Amino acid sequence: MNEQKRDLQNQAEAPKSNEGACNNSTSNSWKRLLAKKWVFPATYMAAAAIILTLMWVYQGAGTKLDKNVSVSPTGSVTNNVTGPDAVATSTKQETMQWPFKDRTELEVILPFFDNKASNEARQAAMVEYGDTFTPHMGMDFQRPDNQTFDVQAVMSGKVTAVEKNPVVGNLVEITHSNGLVSVYQSLADVKVTKDADVKKGDVIAKAGRNELEKDEGVHLHLELRQGQGGPAVNPEQYLGDH
Repeated sequence: MNEQKRDLQNQAEAPKSNEGACNNSTSNSWKRLLAKKWVFPATYMAAAAIILTLMWVYQGAGTKLDKNVSVSPTGSVTNNVTGPDAVATSTKQETMQWPFKDRTELEVILPFFDNKASNEARQAAMVEYGDTFTPHMGMDFQRPDNQTFDVQAVMSGKVTAVEKNPVVGNLVEITHSNGLVSVYQSLADVKVTKDADVKKGDVIAKAGRNELEKDEGVHLHLELRQGQGGPAVNPEQYLGDH
């Protein structure tokens, strides 16, 4: 009886021994594999390859989306698609021109008052009216022969004011899409009306005279403002060499 019990016990324990042997064999195989010097570098290279592949796919998708768009040095964005599917999506901003045809035919007789300029320059940009001196918040232009000339819109926009002022003379105000407002004073023979749309270079009036700057004779007073009733800015910063 005792021998039969020992045989049964040995038979029951045999599978456990085989299973343990199998597990030990597998564990030993992994240990031998991991012990090899090339395993970790190979794993690292494989992971790096996967990451690089994903980056290339991502960048390729971005390039595909943007290949039909170009950006100019001035920051304007232009769609380069041509053909029947092309859509006019250019966001190029219109440049500003001088308020007359030929810059070489006119001279600046009164500059813009810049509070950061030298004391001499600030004094030269003061307007005397009666017993009062006030900063000149625009630029005055005149022909050397004191003759009139055509006054042109510096940019496209909508005429938002046409007035006859006893001090500054006939006045035209144009509001532009970029938020700037151009104001033209000392005018004669005004050719536009309020709410009219004008294009850059359209003749809006002739240069004339006004009471405020009557000693200057025939001239144009130009102001640029940041919005209607907003602060004046130096026109030279926007006109430049255009």
